[in-house]
Order: sequence, then structure tokens, then C-alpha cells
Amino acid sequence: MLKLEIVTPEKKVFDADVDSVTVPTATGEAGILPNHAPLISALKPGVLSYSNKGTVERLAVAGGFVEVSNNQVSVLTDTAESPGEIDLAVAKTEREAAERELVSQSSAPLEDTEAIRERLESANTRIQLSSAK
Repeated sequence: MLKLEIVTPEKKVFDADVDSVTVPTATGEAGILPNHAPLISALKPGVLSYSNKGTVERLAVAGGFVEVSNNQVSVLTDTAESPGEIDLAVAKTEREAAERELVSQSSAPLEDTEAIRERLESANTRIQLSSAK
């Protein structure tokens, strides 16, 4: 078993034992099972999933960090929302705003638009997860 703790600036979202965790890291998805090697990684916007006794739960996360050590998985993230907590209309509005901003910044260097692209990716993740309820 793994001890999973998910914390945002506002609250502790989750704190319980789970069988496995999958997190969206900056270098791709990382699957974490008991006795995983120690790890610290940046998170990118995406879907964090965890399983417990055959049940899989998913949360939309937006940036942050994950640390794995001694069967403890600590996730510090800007936001973590379950499908039921996501306001689909707000997510679509945020996606449209980010798309418009990207178009207006089309000639800007790639690194100057990274924050906009992360907002777009976060909105798309929230829409995808909300639609799969």
C-alpha cells in the first residue's frame, strides 16, 4: 500500500492508503506502485489517478510537485478537482480565453507563451475529465 496525500494551497484534498498512483509529470505520466524508488518531479496540468481495491478515481491537477519516498506519495498542486467539482462552462470559457491569447501572441517566443499554454492544457484536462463523469 501507498500513503497518498494531495494538498493544494487551500486544503488537504486527499489523505489515504491506495494501491497505485499515476501522475502527469513534466516528462510524461509516472506510474507509482508500492516500493517505488525515491522520486521528486514537477507536475504538469493533467489527470492524476489513483486506485484502491479495484476502484479508480481521477482528479484534474494543475502544476505543482510530486515526491515519492518510503511508500509515501506527496502531491503539492495548485488545484485538484474531481469530475463533480469541475464547472464545465467555466472551463470552456478559460479554454477560449487562453486560445484567443495564444493567437494574439503567435509571434512571441515559445517561452513567453508557456503560462498561456499551461492554462490551455489545464482547461482542456478539466473539460475532458468533466465530460467523462
